[in-house]
Amino acid sequence: MKIKFNFFILLFCVIALSIGCKPKPKATENLAPNVHKVVAKEVIQASGYTYVRVLEDSKENWIAITKQAVEIDKSYYYMPNIEMSNFESKELKRTFPTIIFVDKFTDQPITANKPDMSSMMSGKKAAVAKEGIKVEPVKGGITIAELYTNKDSYSGKSVKIRGEVVKYNGEIMGKNWVHLQDGTNSNGSFDITITTNDVTKVGDVVTFEGTVALKKDFGAGYLYEVIVENSKLIP
Repeated sequence: MKIKFNFFILLFCVIALSIGCKPKPKATENLAPNVHKVVAKEVIQASGYTYVRVLEDSKENWIAITKQAVEIDKSYYYMPNIEMSNFESKELKRTFPTIIFVDKFTDQPITANKPDMSSMMSGKKAAVAKEGIKVEPVKGGITIAELYTNKDSYSGKSVKIRGEVVKYNGEIMGKNWVHLQDGTNSNGSFDITITTNDVTKVGDVVTFEGTVALKKDFGAGYLYEVIVENSKLIP
């Protein structure tokens, strides 16, 4: 009887010990929708972008982010913006079969409780007017306000526009993308996007000549009511 009693005590202790030693489930990070957790495996720094080969589970991808320091074998989180195929970087003299351009890239979890709403919005972000800009139009040119006010009459025509560069994105879809402002405004429209093969930088006051296109849709939310394409810098 005593042996039987001792057996049950031993059995109880074994069960209690096994329950106490059972590993606790890992806490979930509660990531926001469309957030990817990756490990950086290779980093290439360029003048305007940082290209990172990342590993997600067992799949590798290349992503492009605003130039910044990235550590190899460190975990990061990102929200994709636009994916491109056969993207050629002239600076690197390299073509990426597939690459994802990323706005939000951080080493901290992007959680569902505190999402970055501006980064969750895919596509073209709303422009912000820069204070203090006052650029006179070049001879034979027009202001940004005039372009928006009379956009239908300028559609398909060549125009000259002078303004300050407030944003510059190089080598996207084989073009450089320039945002100009000149201080004029037409019912809330004050920023014009220019596509060009010429290079400039934020803060430059420049003159471009290009062809006006309306309702240009590049996909992924990048719809331009007015855009000036195939532009050339005019000295």
